[in-house]
Amino acid sequence: MSKNPSRIPLRTIENAPAEAKERLAVAEKGSGYLPNLLRILANAPTTLETYQTVGAINARTSLSLAEREVVQIRAGATHGCSFCVAGHTAIARKKAGLDADLVEELRNAAPLADPKLDAVARFTEAVIAARGAVSDDELARFKAVGYGDQ
Repeated sequence: MSKNPSRIPLRTIENAPAEAKERLAVAEKGSGYLPNLLRILANAPTTLETYQTVGAINARTSLSLAEREVVQIRAGATHGCSFCVAGHTAIARKKAGLDADLVEELRNAAPLADPKLDAVARFTEAVIAARGAVSDDELARFKAVGYGDQ
């Protein structure tokens, strides 16, 4: 079996379209490696730009990096996206400082010992299950641990 099961080329900085090269170089410098998702997105430079722009906007939300990674891992696990779970596991461990046990609990939809992070994980599941139309009770449980409307 090939190391790249994707039918879309995994670009490098050297062979990416010119419009994507600088974005890939900045990403690699920032994380120390070039994630496969970005290597695939580099095939469509505007899509790569969109992904990175949305990511930068997401980083300005009221949620901490750890809380955002809880959302990403639980959403990826809920949707069965092993690619997403793997990528966000690395970020959660290396950048957000989440320990291995907590990350494993997230990946397996288990309850989390930290009440605030558990509320984020459960609310993420509720949003996905209800396609955004969460119940008043779900919203109240989320807010009960200190989250607001933002």
